[in-house]
Amino acid sequence: MGVRMMDLLSGNLDTLRYEPTAKRVRAAVGGEPVADTCDARLVWEPRRVVPTYAVPITALTAQLAPAGAESGADENVGARLPAISSRPILDPTVPFSAHSCGGTAFDVIAGQKTRAGAAFRPDDPDLAGYVILDFAAFEWLDEDEPVVSHPHDPFSRIEVLRSSRHVRVGVDGRLLAESSRPMLLFETLLPVRFYLPREDVAVQLEPSATSTYCAYKGRASYFSVPDGPRDVAWTYREPLHDAEPVRDRICFFDERVDVIVDGKRRDRPVTPWTAE
Repeated sequence: MGVRMMDLLSGNLDTLRYEPTAKRVRAAVGGEPVADTCDARLVWEPRRVVPTYAVPITALTAQLAPAGAESGADENVGARLPAISSRPILDPTVPFSAHSCGGTAFDVIAGQKTRAGAAFRPDDPDLAGYVILDFAAFEWLDEDEPVVSHPHDPFSRIEVLRSSRHVRVGVDGRLLAESSRPMLLFETLLPVRFYLPREDVAVQLEPSATSTYCAYKGRASYFSVPDGPRDVAWTYREPLHDAEPVRDRICFFDERVDVIVDGKRRDRPVTPWTAE
């Protein structure tokens, strides 16, 4: 009997998962070295959907000190995505301190700088001698390349394709955009996104102060619709190289607007951005 790949990818979300990486990985805080290793591991705590780095304790140039009590990730923490898991998933908005497995938290002291609770040693024999570091607490390099948001997942990718599909975007009967020259961005575990030329947007979008970071696409800048949904669309003005084809294009949250492709209305997907 065949097995759907999505079921394989999501079937072990409740377990502590890890994968070695051959990259040289470096962490620092304010220019002060924290770790430098070619033996890092990518680690996903139970219910986490993006990884962070664990480094050998012997690779640390910073000091570890016992931390205060860390918070736990109970069943009230996380986003419910029935297509992926029956339990709430822990997306990147859930803080590092919300650990979902047993272990010990540490403060990280690098020179005069201290990052409280920024290291975690899980109680697992396969990760003995390693500590997981809070990605958001440090600056990171993969080899000599800066990394933002979270480490790249070797089992996740993006792909951008030109398309001639006719895409119409609206909300409450109001036309927002219409195009027959979208770029379609496919990303593991996420719905397809339709990136449209700015000139095919039918409303004057208002720039927002909101910005987010994606490990694969870079910094996103957001827009709101006048007298309509807030932070409903975004663009990448300076995308990372994998997302270069969507530079300066506009994408709308399918979760909050109506998207009609070749005359067929798409169901609104359920993602961590559905209820925002």
